Amino acid sequence: MSKSASPTSKSVGTTDAHPQERIARELLTQGRPLFLGVDGEGAAHYWDSYEFAVAVVVSEDHAEKVALAETPYETLAGWCEYTQDERGWAVGPYVGGSIVDDLARGLNA
Repeated sequence: MSKSASPTSKSVGTTDAHPQERIARELLTQGRPLFLGVDGEGAAHYWDSYEFAVAVVVSEDHAEKVALAETPYETLAGWCEYTQDERGWAVGPYVGGSIVDDLARGLNA
């Protein structure tokens, strides 16, 4: 019996995830895409480094995967700047320049 089917454990990846994250997981290859933030129009953005793509989730019925190779934005930072210019960020974005920067911020928090 798999862990997700065990009567004593919670279903893996279906009930614990925020609905927007669940939708992003369905769109993207990575099992746990990185939450970038919520733009000024309420859409949640998730990053998949494997596909080099962003899932933009507005609602259960309105979500899309954007491959950065198909846009003028070559990097995740470029996508975040574009989103800032077009919609603004209500929450985030939660991306750093490097893992060292992210760790330093975590230690100083």
